[in-house]
Amino acid sequence: MTDTTTAALSSDVTEVRAQKLALLREKLDTVYPAHFHRSMTNVELADKYADLELDTESGDIVTVAGRVHSSRNSGMFMDIHDASGKIQIFSHKDTTPEEARSLLPLIDLGDIIGVTGMVRRTKRGELTINAHDITMLTKALLPMPEKWHGLTDIEMRYRKRHLDIMTNEDSKLRFQQRSRIVSGIRRFMEDDGFMEVETPMLHSVYGGATAEPFKTHHNTLKLDMYLRIAPELFLKRTLVSGLSDKVFEINRNFRNEGVSTRHNPEFTMMECYWAYADYEDIMDLVERLFERLAIAIHGKTEFPFGETEMSFKGPFRRVPMPDAVKEVTGIDFLAMKTDEEARAAAKAAGFEVEKDWTWGECLAFIFEEKVEATLIQPAHVTHFPKDISPFAKEVPGEPRLVERFETYCNAWELGNAFSELNDPEEQRKRMVEQLEQSHARGEKDKQLDEEFLSAIDQGMPPAGGLGIGVDRLIMLLTNSPSIRDVILFPAQKNRAE
Repeated sequence: MTDTTTAALSSDVTEVRAQKLALLREKLDTVYPAHFHRSMTNVELADKYADLELDTESGDIVTVAGRVHSSRNSGMFMDIHDASGKIQIFSHKDTTPEEARSLLPLIDLGDIIGVTGMVRRTKRGELTINAHDITMLTKALLPMPEKWHGLTDIEMRYRKRHLDIMTNEDSKLRFQQRSRIVSGIRRFMEDDGFMEVETPMLHSVYGGATAEPFKTHHNTLKLDMYLRIAPELFLKRTLVSGLSDKVFEINRNFRNEGVSTRHNPEFTMMECYWAYADYEDIMDLVERLFERLAIAIHGKTEFPFGETEMSFKGPFRRVPMPDAVKEVTGIDFLAMKTDEEARAAAKAAGFEVEKDWTWGECLAFIFEEKVEATLIQPAHVTHFPKDISPFAKEVPGEPRLVERFETYCNAWELGNAFSELNDPEEQRKRMVEQLEQSHARGEKDKQLDEEFLSAIDQGMPPAGGLGIGVDRLIMLLTNSPSIRDVILFPAQKNRAE
């Protein structure tokens, strides 16, 4: 079928629906009433009458509402769906008045109707409502996707998410589970004594992570501003204030960078800071959180992702980055003393490295190239190079490494945590160094966050900090291969492109 033929058919269907709407407007006081009172949802109905025997009438009158998903025998049988599930509607001359049955020819798939009637179970076991009254609540002017296939075009599923959820039970369940996961994170953090706070999304100075920001302009303040790339510096200022020893935020961040199956320019993180704790305390917290979420969604700590059985049962494996690299490649970075040795060892092993790379940069590069892909079951990779972790505390006795870990699963980074640097002089020194590096890369808008540095001068307690990529965690828990499957409305190109 050509695009022209498809468009013509779609136009014909829309015209027929418009004609039916005109007839409904003549027949009814309103086709789009302001309210309709149900006595129960479809799932409540199914639960209440679960024990109703075959070919039995309950004698109970109920009122339900939902979207028409199927119609048989000229509307005598209809399935209507609400957010909780479906119920069958039966309209027959023996049970349904003529006034209600006169609406049936004007009802299309996708319309939303209300029904009042008696509950029964058919001989085949289908819970059914014998309609006594039918109310038109919304006339749909566009047809639903074809019943058996739904939206098969992946890009259209993301662009028209309302149709995807309307016709795809798996997609609907996934977003219901997303809501439960985010709610579960919040309850876990509160149960653990963390206080939820809210920090700005508009920043006059961007920081807290290394990323390209989205830029905007505040007309009244006559000030260029940036969408938040991380809430870190504001959350640390909250810790300085003494508002709470444990703070967290479930936050939306924005990074003006690439799009992939694991990256979206707008994404959700849970970030927290815990005074008087360190990165090992945070590892325990991550394991307890992940275990609780798995049980909430799957009833146990094991669950499928693709062909793999994942387990969120703690404790997770803990391995220092130099040890992980040595296990996989045989290269012992801890035995090396200089940057030159590290670069030479990397080249000898067949890796291409830049001539000015440091010991830590070489270690991190080989880890990313060779080790990440092996981290399928949950693991905490600890002891990152200081070269790439300027805001974490040094590992005692090994100044090249810091008390930082990242949690990996399915070869994805899910979380990043530090024993946070709280020495104000060292903090300023490292931030100045980072600023100089940013300017050297051409990031001329980058500035020192003097408000943050002033707060740290006031004294921040020792603390463990954590950021968890909520979208990736949801991908794992819902067996979703792409981040766009778990974001209701992911970033899309314009249709014209």
